Amino acid sequence: MISLDTLLNLLTLNDSINLNDFLATLLTAPQLVLLFEKSPKLKKMLQRELPQIKAALTEQLKNTPVPENLAQEFAFYTQIQSLTYYPFTQQLQQTCQQLEALNSPFHAEAQSLLKQTESQQLTPAQQSLFMQRWRMNLTLQALTLNDDLLEQHKQRLIEELKKQLAMSGFLSPLLADDEEISHGKLWDLSKSSLHTTDSDRLTEYSHFLRSQPQLNELAQKLGRSRKSKAIAAENTQLGPVLTTETVRHSFPEEVQGVYQNDDVLRLLPAELATLSLNELEVEFYRKLIEKRLLTYQLRGQDHQPKIKERPVIYQQKEQQPKGPFIVCIDTSGSMGGFNERCAKAFCLALLKIAFQENRRCFVMMFTQEIIQYELTAESGMPQLLRFLSQRFRGGTDIEYCLEEAVKLLQTETWQEADIVVISDFIAQRLSDDTQRRIRTQQQDHQQRFHAVTLSQHGKPRLLSIFDFIWPFDTGLKSRLKRYIRR
Repeated sequence: MISLDTLLNLLTLNDSINLNDFLATLLTAPQLVLLFEKSPKLKKMLQRELPQIKAALTEQLKNTPVPENLAQEFAFYTQIQSLTYYPFTQQLQQTCQQLEALNSPFHAEAQSLLKQTESQQLTPAQQSLFMQRWRMNLTLQALTLNDDLLEQHKQRLIEELKKQLAMSGFLSPLLADDEEISHGKLWDLSKSSLHTTDSDRLTEYSHFLRSQPQLNELAQKLGRSRKSKAIAAENTQLGPVLTTETVRHSFPEEVQGVYQNDDVLRLLPAELATLSLNELEVEFYRKLIEKRLLTYQLRGQDHQPKIKERPVIYQQKEQQPKGPFIVCIDTSGSMGGFNERCAKAFCLALLKIAFQENRRCFVMMFTQEIIQYELTAESGMPQLLRFLSQRFRGGTDIEYCLEEAVKLLQTETWQEADIVVISDFIAQRLSDDTQRRIRTQQQDHQQRFHAVTLSQHGKPRLLSIFDFIWPFDTGLKSRLKRYIRR
């Protein structure tokens, strides 16, 4: 089956179809001009898309077959064109009959040309005119089909662009405050088809983020955490600086081992079993007096401020690059309710920063398994809506998520990324191997691990692995204080 593009190329001897007039007409369509007047930057975004639109139209023309009658007529025209003068005149009547059978628009004109000759015989000059007029008729049919197809595509494209422009305008105040960014990054995201419920969900979390300005401020601080690295000059003075030091405490947090003590609340089951035997009861009390009963040893860690000295005058500063975000979100049952809304809103705030600074944003939701979304990809809008639709009701396996995040950091695409873990950090401690791998990424590759804590009851030992800890207490008392301050 011959395509419309091939037929036009054969008839007009043109290598490609000129679509510039069509694209110019598209930009001057009254439906779009009104939208361009309200937002001139949208026109620039559309002009950026014109090469892709032109390529798509060209591809569509190449894949559009011509009607069967037109294809048969063109094949018949090619056959007659190859005849010399004498065979052409011999089957002229059959040619006209075949044109009539094909319902060709050229049939009436062919009969008219034939009647103007004597004894229905054409001269060589008339034969040339006959074939030339036939070719022009075929070209006209092909161009008419082409114009109809372009007009249909134009109307469909205008409707799609109107929806896309409207959606881009809807998304701009939700995800970015800067108009240039909104009409750039969000133009690509607005290509996704959104339903009313989707936009309502996006609006809900956008309004929630505005109602919790501390979340947005926290995201801004986290986004600027990669500051310039100062290099000390020679013979500089030392000045005090406040740091945090990890200190071991005896308060119970997790089991460290077994030791001898008189703590009857943490006795091993084997020691308790001796009380049930009359022969060993006296031995039990003797060990109790001597503090030699086998008990579980529970230890914890705490962070205390400590003042150190460092140079206060610097020679130069080395700017640190701002890489992508890999956001790990705890979706356990303890993260439901208000914590869930805060986690999603905080991720939305990080997404705004990613748009503003042209950074990538990758989300890993973890329970016993991991669900991944790349929110800044071309399909980022549907992924964002699926992420906002997820419910937090699983368990907690933070170690598996951090292992997968470290694997991402070891790839070329994400080697400059920052890890952000949003959780209440009520979970088991990390294994020594996982801690070692994280330390390697921190020390050898200067990759940063951030912890956004949504609870005051997070385990200090678990938090000690992170470079930065950003607290945001979601308890009722803290929520009331923030509400009163607003």
